[in-house]
Amino acid sequence: MSSLPIGDYALLSDCFSAALVSRYGSIDWLCLPRFDSPAVFARILDDAAGHFAIRPAGAYRVSRRYADGSMVLVTTFETATGTAVLTDAMALGSGVRDHHLGAHSPGVLLRRAACSAGEVVLDVSYVPRPEYGLVHPILEPAHDVTGALAGLVARGGALRLLLSSPVPFDVRGAAATARLRLAAGQALGFALAHGPMWQPLAPAWNQDQIAERLADTEEAWRSWSGIHQSYAGPWRDLVHQSGRLLRALTFAPTGAIVAAPTTSLPETPGGGRNWDYRYTWVRDACLTMEALWVAACPDEAGKFFGFLADAAASQLERGVDLQIMFGIGGERDLSERELPHLAGWRDSRPVRVGNGAWSQRQIDVYGELLGAAQRLTEQLGDLEPVTKRFLTAAADTAAARWVEKDQGIWEIRGEPRDFLYSKLMCWVALDRAIGLAAKLGADDRVPAWTAVRDEIRAAILDRGWSERAGAYAQAFGSDDLDASNLMLAITRFLPGTDPRMKATIDAIAAGLTDERGLVYRYLAEDGLDGAEGTFLLCTFWLAHAQALAGELDRARATFEQAIVAINDVGLLAEEADAEGRLLGNFPQAFSHIGLVNAAWAISEAERATGPGPARGRTAATGARRRPPRRG
Repeated sequence: MSSLPIGDYALLSDCFSAALVSRYGSIDWLCLPRFDSPAVFARILDDAAGHFAIRPAGAYRVSRRYADGSMVLVTTFETATGTAVLTDAMALGSGVRDHHLGAHSPGVLLRRAACSAGEVVLDVSYVPRPEYGLVHPILEPAHDVTGALAGLVARGGALRLLLSSPVPFDVRGAAATARLRLAAGQALGFALAHGPMWQPLAPAWNQDQIAERLADTEEAWRSWSGIHQSYAGPWRDLVHQSGRLLRALTFAPTGAIVAAPTTSLPETPGGGRNWDYRYTWVRDACLTMEALWVAACPDEAGKFFGFLADAAASQLERGVDLQIMFGIGGERDLSERELPHLAGWRDSRPVRVGNGAWSQRQIDVYGELLGAAQRLTEQLGDLEPVTKRFLTAAADTAAARWVEKDQGIWEIRGEPRDFLYSKLMCWVALDRAIGLAAKLGADDRVPAWTAVRDEIRAAILDRGWSERAGAYAQAFGSDDLDASNLMLAITRFLPGTDPRMKATIDAIAAGLTDERGLVYRYLAEDGLDGAEGTFLLCTFWLAHAQALAGELDRARATFEQAIVAINDVGLLAEEADAEGRLLGNFPQAFSHIGLVNAAWAISEAERATGPGPARGRTAATGARRRPPRRG
């Protein structure tokens, strides 16, 4: 039902698209063939918008987990008569392993129900509703070459669907139901495939194929985790799960990374702050690549930066602002529209697709872009000429535009302002570009970049401080607090121990937190109706900054407060309400980025306070020590 808590869902991904599965065995969100395609199942946004449920017919207890090292979901239903285990995955390419995770994914949802003890009766409800519920397809039986029943074909709209299964469904209109009786040792699988309406569908999958591909998909994820994930610090399991989640949000063909795989899950129930996050923000994606440096080797860094260079093409060289976000295939026009036929999660209207922020001006993106490039120097290798030009032009643009106003990191839909975070990230762009100059073939620009970098620093130190707030403020001339100013320490603009930095950390901890210590982005007017919950990324930023300030007990306490919001399979949304319930699009890359980086910062600070010389920094650069790699 669309009223289920957001935290009741788990994610499936094949690095092309994603599904959300409720703890009750229902696929309530699935877009095919891409993350940003129209949904086939969208019950999370409206009860009538489609689902695919498998669950016991009577009362049951439920538990679930991801199979070790994977994004294959295992849900266990215990009934009075027996136990059923439901295994769900988006199929990965057959035999694909290690660095190639996501290549050749067939776009097939796999589900397999098995009875592990006693006897269970399962109800299956299959209600496809393509195009966000607009299409009520015609359901017809499918047969194999022998004439035996092989599944159901759904015809209607631009997609054709094939649900492979020998189950005899009761079809009524555009919905199909079935009741299964399984004894110990018995199992039954389903495979949902798709194709364009003008092409014949591939043959139905048999039971052996479904079982084999599920096992192969689990092994593919495990092989990737085994070779990439070596972080061994505090909260190891959460960091590794976050790394897999960030990889799962990657669109394999281009290397683009979505901010979240959903649209219009609200920032407050019944509110209108409902946005489509199924695109790649330059900021979010670059920060994701940096987090993968800790949580998993970002082996596709070169592909990702190549994608951005191609997507932006000649924007910067023509003197145009870098677009802040793109479609995962490189699309630029992400015009926003509403879907009035959908009620929204818990009646949170409107439901939107597209995102009007694509045309906003946000000059901080140059800093995240060059910060990620500098962090990932090893993974980038020898840059293509077009990527060198792109990164050099990003630094030049930051140098030229830092004095100008913008909408800021939070995409405030009001008048442009001199947001401190935007100025800071222009400083980061130039600081990191100076370090990359040789790699970019831009040594001749270093003197000019250095001069502007120093100018920005002076402006922030002089105009960013508010005596009234006793802290660095949201914008020049403002007294409002903003959690993004914690990045002054995280980017190494100021030491965490600097008196003004510590005052800012304390002011945010006192003035932007709820009673549990979770952090709001800001409390100032932003030109939008309605309220929002605490922002989990900002809470992790606070923990990160406290660690840099040497306040390790406070940092750990803040971190522990933030992770209370994590659901039972290790996933976070964007925000949490006063009771700790998840809000906003889900799962959210930003939140997991914050988790990874805060855990790493606390780990490094604890290393540095141990016996002997500090081990958390390299003497030459002050950069973070890279975790050991196995591959």
